[in-house]
Amino acid sequence: MSDTRTHATGGAALVLGALGVVFGDIGTSPLYALQAVFAADDGAVKPVAGDVYGIISLVVWSVTLVVSIKFVTFIMRADNDGEGGIMALVGLVRRAHLTNPKAAVALVMAGLFGVALFYGDGMITPAISVLSAVEGVKVAAPELDHIVLPVTLGVIVALFAIQYRGTHTVGRIFGPVMVVWFLALAAAGVNRLVDSPGILRALSPHYAVEFLVSHPLIAFLSLGSVVLTVTGAEALYADMGHFGRPPISRAWFFIVFPALTLNYMGQGSLILADPEAISSPFYLLFPEWARVPMIVVATAATLIASQAVISGAFSVTRQAVQLGFLPRVVIRHTSASEIGQVYVPVVNWGLLAAVVALVLGFGSSEKLATAYGVAVTGTLLIDSVLFLVVARMLWGKPKWMIAAGILGFVTVDLLFLTANLPKIDHGGWFPLLIGLLVFTVLTTWDRGREKTTEARVRAEGQIEDFIERMHNRVPPIPRLQGVGVYLNPTADSTPLALRVAAERVHAIPELAVIVTVITTNSPHVPDAERVTFDDLGHADDGFSHYTLRFGYQDVPDVPGTLARARTRKRGLEMDFNPYHATYFLSSIRIVTDGRSEMPMWRKRLFTVMARNAASPADYFKLPAERVVTLGSRISI
Repeated sequence: MSDTRTHATGGAALVLGALGVVFGDIGTSPLYALQAVFAADDGAVKPVAGDVYGIISLVVWSVTLVVSIKFVTFIMRADNDGEGGIMALVGLVRRAHLTNPKAAVALVMAGLFGVALFYGDGMITPAISVLSAVEGVKVAAPELDHIVLPVTLGVIVALFAIQYRGTHTVGRIFGPVMVVWFLALAAAGVNRLVDSPGILRALSPHYAVEFLVSHPLIAFLSLGSVVLTVTGAEALYADMGHFGRPPISRAWFFIVFPALTLNYMGQGSLILADPEAISSPFYLLFPEWARVPMIVVATAATLIASQAVISGAFSVTRQAVQLGFLPRVVIRHTSASEIGQVYVPVVNWGLLAAVVALVLGFGSSEKLATAYGVAVTGTLLIDSVLFLVVARMLWGKPKWMIAAGILGFVTVDLLFLTANLPKIDHGGWFPLLIGLLVFTVLTTWDRGREKTTEARVRAEGQIEDFIERMHNRVPPIPRLQGVGVYLNPTADSTPLALRVAAERVHAIPELAVIVTVITTNSPHVPDAERVTFDDLGHADDGFSHYTLRFGYQDVPDVPGTLARARTRKRGLEMDFNPYHATYFLSSIRIVTDGRSEMPMWRKRLFTVMARNAASPADYFKLPAERVVTLGSRISI
């Protein structure tokens, strides 16, 4: 339950790094959140004292309850060997070994749906963030209104075009830029509050309660926009593995939370003094001379927020591939020192296409805000449910504590979610559609992989039977000089490539090494625990088996892992050089039929994904010049 990872750099450096990576999304919410509340099409929330005090109180206490209490104080304690995020919760739920298998499957499926919704959120964040920043031009120079969309699209395309270079270089300036951003937020708020401190009364929660009681429908619907102030809360948890819980907590409580609170209150005070300011309360909070510089700083801040979401999508994709919920895709590591920094081309260009479509389709941050929130609130609710299951089933927390969590966390999340449901007709369907499509892909691949493995095991037969036949064969099967390494998904069956070699080539290597790669529910596996050896009871016949275990955050480097194990020895009896062996891969052609309960459309979707999966040679870091592929056919 504690952060088991250690971080070599100093605390101040980690706080600065967390500012640059973790808080970009939630830190740029002041650009559009209050504008979305007061500028809604229905105009239900008025720029009058009662409504403004009520909304500001709702905002402050929503951020306090959802971010400060739920995530920073509680959920961030649920780390999976130091890693956070919804995938970490899925891993912890799997560790809990629930007695009800249907409940276990349902919770994992809920976690996968939360992952799917993350992709929908990841498409909207760059669009609304960059668009809202560039729209400051309309305040500073209204005659330049026509350049907003072209500039926004140019910035977004440039952002995605440089992703292949990685974030390790530009990341060095993220922290200082976000320090400037949060200082500017706080300064603008303080400047307004010095002149009109009356809005400070909204810190009392009774204004939120009074607003909810006196205008229940209006207040309830306003929650659909108020939730925009807590978007990015998931990022605090998801990026915990990079910085650790303490630096993120310190950055939040000492810098980000105060800056956001001061800025939201400053915007509220401005709206009270000038109701026309609801058109752009963020930029109008600054003096005229500071608006153009703030457009530049805001654009930089939104690029950082977008970068965090894009990098998160890359990371989640890699984790999903490792855990078997997605086919192998091309994953390029962009840093020699940071394992978490990866670039996934197919995700990058897919996100770019979706973001461009959103910008062109909605045209303004105000309209995009109507689509934003449905996916976010769905993910927040799933986080709460999975966390409470982990707290009860894995940590053994008392029932009264879980009941309090349901009342305090799940109830609030349900309120936010139901308040966002009316947005579905106004664009909220888009992130939900994306989430549903991604969820379908995740579950289809998981189910298809399971069915394929079952069919493959049946076709391969038991390895013990195969070795026995080779041992008793007359005349003996010819043995080719050298070492053949066969990757196989299970430890008990015969690799298809080995069976094909015996039955069609009529020769097998002098030393046949079978390797099974297993991805654990933990993010990392120590090197000392990564390799186990089994001589299969036939060491004299030249057959052996190695099981390689990787965490879902580890790079599955098969030759490198075997080489390190050979250096350490540890009784593994490895008498071959993994870089001099020949690697035999089983090329499987999947044929669909109607014999299993898996629907035909899912089979066809799985087949398409399987055919377009990245090469296992690249994925497992096999030396390309030493890879031989032998084919076979499997029916599902």
